[in-house]
Amino acid sequence: MSFREYMGFVKAHHPIARQAQLLIDGGQANLLRSRGGFDPKIEVDYDRKEFKGTEYYDQLNAMFKIPTWYGIEFKAGVERNEGTFLDPSNTVPENGLYNAGVSVNLGEGFLINDRMATLRKAKIYNEQSLVDRDLLVNAVLYEAALAYFKWWQIHEEYKVYDQFYVNAQIRFQAVKSSFQAGDKAAIDTVEASIAAQNRALNREQARIQLVKQRLELSNFLWLNEVPVELQPNIVPQSDLNTEIDTTLEIYGFALDEFTIENHPKLRSINFKIDQLDIDRKLKANKLLPKLTLDYNFLSPEWNEFNSFQTSNYKGGITFSMPLFLRKERGDLKLSQIKIADAQYDLASTQLEIKNKVTSIFNELDSYNVQVNMITDIVASSQIMLTGEERKFELGDSSLFLINSREIKLIDSKLKEINTYKKLFISKANLFKSLAVMPENL
Repeated sequence: MSFREYMGFVKAHHPIARQAQLLIDGGQANLLRSRGGFDPKIEVDYDRKEFKGTEYYDQLNAMFKIPTWYGIEFKAGVERNEGTFLDPSNTVPENGLYNAGVSVNLGEGFLINDRMATLRKAKIYNEQSLVDRDLLVNAVLYEAALAYFKWWQIHEEYKVYDQFYVNAQIRFQAVKSSFQAGDKAAIDTVEASIAAQNRALNREQARIQLVKQRLELSNFLWLNEVPVELQPNIVPQSDLNTEIDTTLEIYGFALDEFTIENHPKLRSINFKIDQLDIDRKLKANKLLPKLTLDYNFLSPEWNEFNSFQTSNYKGGITFSMPLFLRKERGDLKLSQIKIADAQYDLASTQLEIKNKVTSIFNELDSYNVQVNMITDIVASSQIMLTGEERKFELGDSSLFLINSREIKLIDSKLKEINTYKKLFISKANLFKSLAVMPENL
């Protein structure tokens, strides 16, 4: 199973990766709910009283309102009132009295109000949900990549132990045959047997580790919401180095090209600050007095526009303001503190990401050098072992020296595998630090 195929499965089917999509759905639902604050609405108020055969009053007041972005509300309605004890101020023509007008907040609520603030924050949250989705998917892919690298490491180690186990068995049989032919001493068969048993022990230990890691890797494999267990005949991709770069989409990335301003984590914090700033503006607006102007044209004929004249109207002004504004000033101060706290968090996160990325690039440079060095060591160790085996065939060496050379070769091969794994992990760390969202998986 190639690394790209595996990561594609994780991105498409892992529950957490699919759960991340709910953030976007939630943001869109929140935006829809906030827009509902500007939905037109109909209000109907009906009161009737009748006692001992006398109709005291029968009052109907229906109103259609259209809220707008600023603190202005357009409205139209009708009143139909009748009854023996009707309040004189509620007396209207027989067919009712129609009105059309406007209500304006000239103080608090004009430039910004709760409806406006909620909708603005919902729009920002909808954009933030896209960034947070990418961060969540990035984190899942990062953990999945680490599991794959561990699987690759143990599989490669098992291959090494298996190869040298086979070699040790062949050597043991050869020494045993030579002993039976009288060419080798009995002690040589014991030494060859011990080497073969050690190789068998190492291989078995690697095998059980491979089984455990295969099960751990299966935690990331899902298909149509059903967990998938990795079968023993499935093996990891051998050559991972360049495949990681293309799969994680970090190929050709250079430190001098790194721009931290567009980092998803920083964008998410900036979105949070923007929402807090809207809250601050709303709290500051509440320091203004409430001043509402209400004006309605009146007419007994709803279908004749010319009947609505300025001489027939109903209007009023409402004013209120707390004397000390302690609650409002306290709310404003708290909102300012929250913004300052978020800005400190932004600065700290920005420096942390910058230093982390710089550190990872230094690691990558170092591990690339180490890979070249350990590859040379493995090649040299192989030459030494091959030479020692040739000398042994000519009778100029011993099993002790061969085993010693072989152990050093095994050691260098395991170090090579481990160095490659560290290089792979550094690439995954770069992927996580940059918060890359692979588009081609």
